[in-house]
Amino acid sequence: MRSRSIALLLLIAAVAAVISAGAAGCRKSSTPPPAASAPPPPPVEQPLNHAAGGATPPPQTKHFKGSIGSTLDLQMKLVRNGEQLTGSYFYQKVGTRITLKGTIDKDGNFTLDEFDPSGKQTGIFKGLWQIKAEDGLITLAGNWSKPPGEKGDDKKTAFSVHEEPINFSADVDVVAKSVKENNKKLNYEIDAQYPQLTGGNNPHLEKFNQLARMVVMKSVAGFKKDMQPEEGEEPPPEGSMGSDLGIGYTILLAQDDLVSVQFDIGSYYQGAAHPNSHTETLNYDLKNGKQLKLADLFKPGSKYLQTLATYCIADLKKQWKEKNAEVLEDQLKEGTAPTAKNYESWTITKRGLGINFDSYQVAPYAAGPQSVTVPYSSLKEIIKPDGPVGLF
Repeated sequence: MRSRSIALLLLIAAVAAVISAGAAGCRKSSTPPPAASAPPPPPVEQPLNHAAGGATPPPQTKHFKGSIGSTLDLQMKLVRNGEQLTGSYFYQKVGTRITLKGTIDKDGNFTLDEFDPSGKQTGIFKGLWQIKAEDGLITLAGNWSKPPGEKGDDKKTAFSVHEEPINFSADVDVVAKSVKENNKKLNYEIDAQYPQLTGGNNPHLEKFNQLARMVVMKSVAGFKKDMQPEEGEEPPPEGSMGSDLGIGYTILLAQDDLVSVQFDIGSYYQGAAHPNSHTETLNYDLKNGKQLKLADLFKPGSKYLQTLATYCIADLKKQWKEKNAEVLEDQLKEGTAPTAKNYESWTITKRGLGINFDSYQVAPYAAGPQSVTVPYSSLKEIIKPDGPVGLF
């Protein structure tokens, strides 16, 4: 009897041990396993144009305009992909694209080899890729030379190009067209440029092209008319200081829906005390196919001219104070008064609305033309939200 009791106790103990082990197993399985080490965060991308190291940013296309030497105007298009540079350039007088391939190091030093259509190397660009602090745009400057081993390869020609803020998503390019004339009989020269949009399938590109060309050709036609001698008047003698007209342009913004261009027009008429200059602008809505008026940017009924005038007066005074320049209050007040005529020359940039004041408008001739960039933050209460600059 006692042996049975012992056996029963042993059986009960064994069953309890099994139950305890099972419970412990269940508790263990319900506990989550230790967390795996989290992967390191992805490296922070450096800006495309930054010389610092880090992850390679996505390729970006940059457009440049400038010259080799003092007379060879060119346009350049480059794609930077890490340390690799590819693209092309062309001389505005010729128009034939020349292939470019090269590299850039972490400090911005670059080398670009150029090749003709047959693949033969025809030159080398060496220089520095730098970002301008004031607008974040890039400048490339250095020297061009012939390939090693060619006659004259020891001679170097300086070059400099600046980035144009061109950001089309489609295959659209901006090409400079020129108008040049040297009239020895009437002793005058004309050198004018204007932009043309090529490529893409936007039907409004051609309308922009017509308007851009019209701005320049109107000035050219007016200048040539002025050069015609009056009845009985003798033309200027050869060898005397002649007259000239020069027109250049600057692209302030070029993207799928907006293009903003400033034309700088300078002229000199023989016998005058000094040359004259003024600006004209073309702001075009590529989405809707129309040239923009200043009023198109603001809410109906808003006093946008007064807002612009108030900001411009304060900013010009600040600029002149920094230069220790004299402020002529009457001239400043008249030239910045909130009238449409005073604000005819304006441009669109990503930073703000650019306002140009020609020579004599707000300051003496010696002070030259003046300009103010009005930040969008100062205009946010009156900008039309769904208007051309609402996205800024």
